[in-house]
Amino acid sequence: MSAAFTTRVLNISSGSAERVVDLTGDCEGFLREAADGRDGLLNIFVPHATAGIAIIETGAGSDDDLLAALHTLLPADDRWQHRHGSPGHGRDHVLPAFVPPHATLPVIDGRLELGTWQSVCLVDTNKDNPQRKVRLTFLAGA
Repeated sequence: MSAAFTTRVLNISSGSAERVVDLTGDCEGFLREAADGRDGLLNIFVPHATAGIAIIETGAGSDDDLLAALHTLLPADDRWQHRHGSPGHGRDHVLPAFVPPHATLPVIDGRLELGTWQSVCLVDTNKDNPQRKVRLTFLAGA
């Protein structure tokens, strides 16, 4: 693998409850090693059909507000045609249409370029799958 392209897979235990998991520290740690002070792009990708990546404020209630909004938008009831797993699990398969499974962010001088209150988060509403993989990829600029 060239030094211009570096990747790492995180193994995240999201548990058996709906969660917003802050990955910002993991992203920053990866970039300290992979970017080595360079500019480029960080891509975050979750290869699961029932989880997404969000850039959102955490710790002030916004993460809980996001889960509440998803409950309103995608209720966990029997309306879904996809019917295996926990009751309402079909909504988990619709989630990535609203919270995409990826994000690409700028890296400047080896540091993630986020706004003051922004965090990189895994959004996982699937209580049936407590283990997630998240792929971080740094692509260095020319």
